[in-house]
Amino acid sequence: MFASLAALPLLLPPGRALAERPLLPGVGSGDRRAPVPLEEAPWRSLVRVQTNLGGRCTGALVAPNRVLTAAHCLFNGRTRRFFPESSLHVLFGYARGEYSRHVTVSAIATDPAYDPAAGRPDIAADWALLTLAEAAPAGTPPLPVSPRPPAAGTPVMLGGYSQDRAQILMADRDCRILGAGSGLLVHDCDATRGTSGGPLLARDGAGWSVAGVGVAAGRGPERRNFAVPAARFMTVLRPQASAGQP
Repeated sequence: MFASLAALPLLLPPGRALAERPLLPGVGSGDRRAPVPLEEAPWRSLVRVQTNLGGRCTGALVAPNRVLTAAHCLFNGRTRRFFPESSLHVLFGYARGEYSRHVTVSAIATDPAYDPAAGRPDIAADWALLTLAEAAPAGTPPLPVSPRPPAAGTPVMLGGYSQDRAQILMADRDCRILGAGSGLLVHDCDATRGTSGGPLLARDGAGWSVAGVGVAAGRGPERRNFAVPAARFMTVLRPQASAGQP
């Protein structure tokens, strides 16, 4: 069984969050997450995605004006519909309530196969691409995206604004691909609620590329978490991808 990384509750009082950290889905007692520097690659390309109702997830710049995130982060549980573009906000360089740039969203693309209102939504279709109303800040490069699924054993990283440390960007930089199943990549990166939409980064030569988007955390003693592979959304991204990648 697994749970979406952005499942409620999104915010907890600090004392309670610390007390419950070992019980968070996707994070075991040997938590490897640690703060990462916002000014360094690839972390400077990660963003915080927020809604007008206070919900928040993680995203990644993958083209000059495109941000990748998880579709379930954009779902309004009260109306049972996706939030409109006007309700979404992308924050660059977010840390402890401050950020370097706030950008609004002009369009949203999701997988037609993903229906978060369904009893059992297709998690393998849980991705979204946000078109920004203006280009990303100078000095924030889009991350390259690889449609080739990484093999089992490939070193990967996953970062985001976790529920229990929502004010800083945390990442597990020492994890690997475990395999694939049901249309998802399986990995052992520590990740929990709030990290949804964070890019699963695989080693690509001297740098890192987006292999998928984090969407769900396993429940149980074994660290088994899940990401939608990049091939699932590459068709939508491809018209802009080549222009935004080095």
